[in-house]
Amino acid sequence: QVQLVESGGGLVQAGGSLRLSCAASGRTFSSYPMGWLRQAPGKEREFVASISWSGSSTYYANSVKGRFTISRDNAKNMVYLQMNSLKPEDTAVYYCAVRIREGHSAYYSPRSAADFSSWGQGTQVTVSS
Repeated sequence: QVQLVESGGGLVQAGGSLRLSCAASGRTFSSYPMGWLRQAPGKEREFVASISWSGSSTYYANSVKGRFTISRDNAKNMVYLQMNSLKPEDTAVYYCAVRIREGHSAYYSPRSAADFSSWGQGTQVTVSS
């Protein structure tokens, strides 16, 4: 089992930056692909970004490509989401997510919210115009 705790959310003006962090517990964290999801009020949870267990491969939603960067530090059991050039439409609760399944290629990174097994409690990101 992997438990996830997000931090780093807050209020920022459009064009600004935030860095989200996710602390994961569990001995096998480094075996699992990880990602970030988000959910805006009145909308379904959506995929934002993912990273393979090795960190060799990443994948992004079109809406954040070129602005957001996902990374991980397996030695520290941490996953990060660097968010630049933030827009009001990025306002949402952001969730760190894990796909609890071993044996994936070092280059496999999930492509949708449905690919993930579990997620944390979330951290609020609000972008003002």
